[in-house]
Amino acid sequence: MSTSRPRSARPSRPAGILDEDLGAALHSAAREALAHLDGVVAAGVHLLDDEDAWLELALVGGAPPSLFMLPGRIRLDSADPCARVISVDDAVAPSRTDATGGGQEFALPHPYVALSVPVAAAGSRFGTMTVLRPEASDGHGRSERRDLQHTADRLATTLAGLAERGTAVLAGPVPALVPMWPDSPADRPAPGWGVSGAPGSAGTSMMYPVRRLTEMLNRATTADDIVEAAQECIVAPFGARALVMVRADQNHVWVLGHSGVSSGMVRHLHGARTDAESPVTDALRGIPRFLTAAGPQAADSGRADGRPRTEVYLPLPASAPLSGPEAGEQQGVIGVSCLSFEGLRTFSTEEKAVLGMMAQSLGAATERVELGSRQREVAECLQRTLLPGTLPDLPRVTTAARYWPATATSGVGGDWYDVFPLPGDRLALVVGDVEGHSMESAALMGRVRTAVAAYASEDHPPATVIDRVGRLLAASGSDLTVTCCLVVLDTGDGTAEVALAGHPDPLVRDADGTVRALRAPANVPLGVTMNDACRGREHRLDPGSTLLLYTNGLVDWRTTTPEGRARELFGAGGVATSSDLEQWADHVSTDVAGPLQRRDDAVLLMARYEGAGNAGKHAAPRTGGMLIQRGDLLGARAARAFVDDRLASWGLSELSDSLQLIASEVVTNALIHAGSDVDVRLRAFDDHVRLEVRDSRSNPPVPSPLALSEEDNADAEHGRGLLIVDALGGAWNSFPNGRGKNVVVDMPLHVPA
Repeated sequence: MSTSRPRSARPSRPAGILDEDLGAALHSAAREALAHLDGVVAAGVHLLDDEDAWLELALVGGAPPSLFMLPGRIRLDSADPCARVISVDDAVAPSRTDATGGGQEFALPHPYVALSVPVAAAGSRFGTMTVLRPEASDGHGRSERRDLQHTADRLATTLAGLAERGTAVLAGPVPALVPMWPDSPADRPAPGWGVSGAPGSAGTSMMYPVRRLTEMLNRATTADDIVEAAQECIVAPFGARALVMVRADQNHVWVLGHSGVSSGMVRHLHGARTDAESPVTDALRGIPRFLTAAGPQAADSGRADGRPRTEVYLPLPASAPLSGPEAGEQQGVIGVSCLSFEGLRTFSTEEKAVLGMMAQSLGAATERVELGSRQREVAECLQRTLLPGTLPDLPRVTTAARYWPATATSGVGGDWYDVFPLPGDRLALVVGDVEGHSMESAALMGRVRTAVAAYASEDHPPATVIDRVGRLLAASGSDLTVTCCLVVLDTGDGTAEVALAGHPDPLVRDADGTVRALRAPANVPLGVTMNDACRGREHRLDPGSTLLLYTNGLVDWRTTTPEGRARELFGAGGVATSSDLEQWADHVSTDVAGPLQRRDDAVLLMARYEGAGNAGKHAAPRTGGMLIQRGDLLGARAARAFVDDRLASWGLSELSDSLQLIASEVVTNALIHAGSDVDVRLRAFDDHVRLEVRDSRSNPPVPSPLALSEEDNADAEHGRGLLIVDALGGAWNSFPNGRGKNVVVDMPLHVPA
C-alpha cells in the first residue's frame, strides 16, 4: 500500500500554514476521540510532510500536561510507534513506556500508554492519529482500537476531500494545542495544584514550574545553579524533603549537587557502583522509579530510622543523540535526579509527566554545564602550566604575585608574570598581557614568556629584550598584540632598568612612604612593526623600596593618573606601611581586583628591595622546600620530618612541635582535596617563620567548626585543620597564584628585647 498522499494533495499555497478547514477537521477528530474513548486524556494527529519523510504533529487536544507528551517530528523510518503504524500494514503501536533494550536509542519514558492508528483513505495515507491514557489504566483494548480507527477513517475521508480541492494537508509551523478537559475518573490531578473544582486548573498550574525551570536553567553556568533551579522549581512545588543529583562516570555514581536534608542520600550514593542493582542504576538505564518504603528499605538511601518515606529516581537524558553507527548505544542517560519525600506519597499521571519534562531540561543543562566545566578545566590547566610554579628566593629581594582569571569570559587569557635571576646579582621581573581571552591568547603568552626569558638570560639590556621579542612576534604573523613591562633590578646597588612595550609604568613605594611611577618610554606593543629601536630608562631604588608591576585588568590605567593608581594599589594606613608583601597583595585583592577581575585577567607582581646591607641578621635567606607527589599517603609524615630538620638547622627547634602539626594538617588537606602535587616551602625571617603549602586547586580552604548540623557537615568537607592553626597561634592566609593557591602560615619568633 502506498504511503504517500495523492498528487492533488500537494500544497497549492506555502507549506507550513495550517488551513482553516484542515484545522477544523483535525479538531473535530480529536474531540470525537476524547469523547468516545473512556480514560483518554489526549488525542493528536501527525501528518506526513511534503517530502513523505517525516511525520509532523499538526494538532493535539487534551488536558495539560498531556498536551506536551507527543513528539513534534518523527522520521518515517524510525522505530517510533507512530512511524511504525503508517509504514507497516496492520501494525500495533506498543506503549511508549516500554523500557529500552540493549543498544536501543534512549527515549525518556512518560506516564502514558499510547495507541496509534493510520489515517488513510482511497489507498493513500495522510498520517497517524494517537491517543494517550494514563499508564495506571487498563490500557487500550481491541474495542478501543476499533473505535479509534473508525474516527481516523472518517478524518481521512475528510482530508481526502480537502486534498482534492487543492488544500495543503500539512502541519503548521508549530502544532495547534487545544485545551480539552475530559471528565475522566481515571486520571484525577493530585490536590494542591490550581483551584479545586476549576476544570484544567491543576494541570495548567503544573506547567508554571516547568516554564520557570527552563528560564533558570538557561542562565545556569554551574552545577550549583542547576541545583538552585531544581530546589525552587521541583523540591518546593512538589514538597520534597531532599534532592540529590548524580552523574555516572567510570562505573561509579558521583554526586553533582544536593539540597535539603540530603546528607544521608549523599553518603549512600556518592561513589556507589553502577553495576549494582538499585533504583539509581535502573534510572541510569532510562527507567524512572517511584518507590515507597515503610521502614525495611530505609537503609537503601542512608536512612535507617524506620519512618515511611517516598523516593523518586528520574533519568536525566542527554540533550541530543550522537551521530554515527553507534549513536543508539551512546545516547542515553547522563545522570539521575533523586528526590526524597516524608511519608507515603502518590503521584498523579500529570505530576509524573511534569517531572519527566523537568528531567529532560535538567539533563540538557547538566550536559551543557559539564561540557563547560571540562573546557574551563582544560583552559585553567593550560594557564597554570604556562605560569611560573614558584618565585625564586633571593637574599636581598622578597617577592609576591597574584593572578586573577577573567570570570566573564572563557576563563583563560594571556596575562602572565615571571621572576628569574640573572648573572651579577641581578633579577628580572616581568608582567605582560596578550590581547583577547582564548586558547590562542594563552598559547601566545607561553611563546612570548619563553622568548623574554631566553633573551634576558643572554644578558641583553631590557630595551634590547623587548625590541627582539617584538620583532620576533611581528615576523610570526600573529594577529594578536602583547603589552609587556620588564624590570631588571641590580640587587647590589639598587639600579632598576625599565623597558615597556605599550604597558603601564611600574610603581614604586620608597622607604619613606613616597609613591611614584618609574617612567619609561611607552614604545609600541609587541607584534606591532617598529621602525625605531625600543628605548628604556634607568632608575635607582633605595633599600626598603617596594616595586609593583601589574596588568591593566587590575586598574584602568588609561584613565587614571600614576598618583591615582598608586593610591589604589598601595592603599594607606597600616597596610601601606607593612613589610609583608603577602598582606599587601591581599589588600589589593580585596579592595581593587574584586570588581574588575570579572571583565579581564589581572596580574600583580610585587618585589621588596632590602638593599645590599639590609638583608637582616642572615647574609643568605634561610629557606627550604620539598615536593610531595600527588596521592602520596606518606606525604604528611615527610612534611613533618622536613619541618623538624630545617628548624633544627636554623636553631629554631622550639617551634618544631607546633609547626610540624600545622604542616601535617595543611598538607593533608591539600593532598585530599586538591588532587595534585603539593609544594611545601619554609622560610625564616628575623621575626617569624613562614610555611607555604601550594597546590593546584584555586578554591580557598574554609575553617569549619566541629559542631555543625548533619546537613552542614555534608558541605564542610575541609578546613578543620585550620582551626588547629588558629589554636596554635599561627596567622594564616590563602591566596591564588595563577597555578592554584598558596596557604601561608606565619609563626612569630619571640626575639629578646
